[in-house]
Amino acid sequence: MSEYGLIINGKKVATTESFGVINPATEEIVGQCPIASRGQLDTAVDAAAQAFKTWSKVSDAERAAACGKIAAAINAHADELATLLTQEQGKPLGGSKFELGGAGAWAGYTGSLSLPDKVLQDDEKSRIVQTRKPIGVVGSITPWNFPLMIAIWHVVPAIRTGNTAVLKPSPSTPLSTLRMVEIINEVLPPGVLNCVTGTDDLGQWMTEHPGISKIIFTGSIQTGKKVMSSSAASLKRLTLELGGNDAGIVLDDVDPATVAPGIIHGAFMNNGQVCAALKRLYVPESIYEALCEQLVAAAKGGTMGNGLDEGTTQGPLANKMQYDKVCSLLKDAKANGGRVLCGGEIPEGPGYFVPFTIIADATSGMRVVDEEQFGPLMPVIKYTDLDDAIAQANGLEVGLGGSVWSSDPDRASAVAARLESGTAWVNQHGPISPNVPFGGVKCSGIGVEFGEEGLAEYTTIQVLNIAKSAA
Repeated sequence: MSEYGLIINGKKVATTESFGVINPATEEIVGQCPIASRGQLDTAVDAAAQAFKTWSKVSDAERAAACGKIAAAINAHADELATLLTQEQGKPLGGSKFELGGAGAWAGYTGSLSLPDKVLQDDEKSRIVQTRKPIGVVGSITPWNFPLMIAIWHVVPAIRTGNTAVLKPSPSTPLSTLRMVEIINEVLPPGVLNCVTGTDDLGQWMTEHPGISKIIFTGSIQTGKKVMSSSAASLKRLTLELGGNDAGIVLDDVDPATVAPGIIHGAFMNNGQVCAALKRLYVPESIYEALCEQLVAAAKGGTMGNGLDEGTTQGPLANKMQYDKVCSLLKDAKANGGRVLCGGEIPEGPGYFVPFTIIADATSGMRVVDEEQFGPLMPVIKYTDLDDAIAQANGLEVGLGGSVWSSDPDRASAVAARLESGTAWVNQHGPISPNVPFGGVKCSGIGVEFGEEGLAEYTTIQVLNIAKSAA
């Protein structure tokens, strides 16, 4: 079993305490996660602050090249990292390799982005130029569903814009992140990227820390509110990508067999453990049973098991907490009239396994509809009035993504424009790319990631106002 340490100022640092990280497929210990002390967090922040003094002044070209080096380092170690990721997160090895491919691609693309100066005015009186400057030390707090790719989403834009970073992964999936940061440090100056691990207390210490100037957090709405509250004393800059309970609205002109596979992919990718997964499906009465039949057909045929086993297409849920929540939602749906079309039975034995489950006859007020499942449950809600379906889709406090499905893209686009969501997809659900801003509205977050707009979140604006005459 490998020895893991914090990564501070380019070096592996031991801790006096640790805890076991559980493989969700076997419930056996994968490795020991080091628990950082408050003093070690201070050391990491100090290292980042010292590195910021020089990193913020290197050339734009050098920082862009660093992103390429990060991408190359990740790609060179992709197989090693993917295996470790599957062991601690549970997803099939193919899914882990997909995540590592995404992490490398995102890092490389981020290097191609830039934020050039803008000349706002240049006349006989004055020249006014808007520039962007790095903020300082960025604190990154990442979740357990895509721990490596989201870590790259957080820290590479920070590095690209001249900031330095202290990264804290989820206690459920810390080991692959520690190893990835160790690898990345082979191509970065010491202190530019640090990684500390531990319990939830560590996250609060970071959000309260006076030496951290910005927090980027991906996770639940409840925790996001706590992050915002504890960051208030020092008025930290914030980017929050929080929970979603994305609605999909099917229009009455679709061919059920055509749209069902895309709907199932949008709902059950990564075992449903995606912030912007399709988590509520509204279907018109006229095609309700036909579409339900096709959804069941599209959901069947996979193999559930240990992600390291050949042929596995669905692994376990990532941790006991999420497993218990999903089982509770399933039990509640059954008790309140939900009709289970497929799945629905929890297997015996070790591991946090829940099969792909489609629940028909779901209604607003059921927990499985009103709460974010973050697992392989999809409620299907019948509607007779499109305006009412849109109102139901918009009726929750969340607004991350949403989708509309139709044989007429123009008609679907008009409906999608009425969704209260940061992203509205048509005839697909969930695809994202590094050149397209991504973020939520309402309680699904503050700020955006990706593209130039996401890069700008790691900077402050300075206006240089130059009078052309001293008079």
